Amino acid sequence: MTRIDFYVLGEGASGNRFNLSCRLVEKAWSNGRRVYLHTNSVSESRHLDGLLWTYREGSFLPHGLMGDADPRLNPILIGHSGDAGDEHDVLINLANRVPEFFSRFERLIEPLDSDSQVRMAGRDRYRFYRDRGYPLNSHDISP
Repeated sequence: MTRIDFYVLGEGASGNRFNLSCRLVEKAWSNGRRVYLHTNSVSESRHLDGLLWTYREGSFLPHGLMGDADPRLNPILIGHSGDAGDEHDVLINLANRVPEFFSRFERLIEPLDSDSQVRMAGRDRYRFYRDRGYPLNSHDISP
């Protein structure tokens, strides 16, 4: 069964859910995990692609956009459609809805920031997973 973790940025925490996702990706990749980042749109996917290149000086995260990047060379993929390819290790969901394919992943990460719409959608997803019996963990990220 998929392990689900919500990471919630506190009111005074710096950055947003996209910046937090970069930190989470770096940690997962350094532990030898493959990561699929799911977004709402092409523009969000491109925004995240740019952030992963620049979010921390001196870091390198081998990543690319789904459909453009070779999965054999890029253990971190970013997409927004209903297709996550053959990925099944770690899913970071930045979309407003539950991805249809989430249950095939070993781990699902739901990063939330202080934006009221993001929080409301996150609560809906939390109830969705809880009502289906998934084990849920919540991590508060304080400043």
